[in-house]
Amino acid sequence: NCSAVLKTLHFITRPLSAEEGNFSLAYIITIHKELEMFVKLLRAIYMPQNIYCIHVDEKSPKAYKAAVQNIVNCFENIFISSKRENIVYAGFSRLQADINCMRDLVHSKIQWNYVINLCGQDYPIKTNKDIIQYIKSKWNGKNMTPGVVQPLHMKHRTQISYREYIHSGMSYVSPTKNIKAKPPYNLTIYFGSAYYILTKEFVEFTLTDARAKDLLEWSRDTYSPDEHYWVTLNRLNG
Repeated sequence: NCSAVLKTLHFITRPLSAEEGNFSLAYIITIHKELEMFVKLLRAIYMPQNIYCIHVDEKSPKAYKAAVQNIVNCFENIFISSKRENIVYAGFSRLQADINCMRDLVHSKIQWNYVINLCGQDYPIKTNKDIIQYIKSKWNGKNMTPGVVQPLHMKHRTQISYREYIHSGMSYVSPTKNIKAKPPYNLTIYFGSAYYILTKEFVEFTLTDARAKDLLEWSRDTYSPDEHYWVTLNRLNG
């Protein structure tokens, strides 16, 4: 019952200020468990002028998927990713899930300014307005994807080939004995957070630029590629 969902959970149904109404955020939320936590997170970050792409792990139980779909159906600006992955922690599938949502978001009718990615166990300590004002004051037109040149102790993540495994209820990433080729375009690999705040222009660039596509393909058999992919692309000249 959608009206009960909105009323009982006190979802915000109109922009709380003109500044917020004129600055839309996109969110990518990857989830696989704890429905109640997801609902609390969604309630905390929900604004009618924003847009939300939810990636539900393909391995999640049917009842969980159905419950998420029921909630999403109550909102015009929340949708489930059109392509879903079997997520393996530290695997390429985690990065692919974000990219699947990005592909959907760039075709959205809502003209969003920045995208923020979260997981189901995140929770905000700032309001929507705080987040917007922080972006505008320090980062206007720039991406937040901090990182450093890949440290020596992290080199193994991109020097040897890794594979994702899913069987008997367990999923994991395991190294092979294969040595990887050097990164395309002789790119310097940076290492940082898998979490980011990115401009729409940068998202469009990552989905279309040859360097971004080739780096993505090269990253397919690396360990935890979401911790080097965004930060490396953000350091490209220009």
